[in-house]
Amino acid sequence: MQTLAPEDQKKVADFVEQLAHPREITLMEKIEAIRSRVPDEVWEKLPTDGAENLDHYLYGAPKKNGQK
Repeated sequence: MQTLAPEDQKKVADFVEQLAHPREITLMEKIEAIRSRVPDEVWEKLPTDGAENLDHYLYGAPKKNGQK
């Protein structure tokens, strides 16, 4: 490492420090990482009334507002 220029030595030292003490990932970053692994075609197939008709999608209850 001593053969590197001072600015490159700092980059290497910063990188090693980051490996030794990684920063915490936020909940939103975790959610986005999971969401990004799902293809857009799958998201397009999800019902738009999922929150309102959760019981229908989970348990087969009749849809609210008379929807089929």
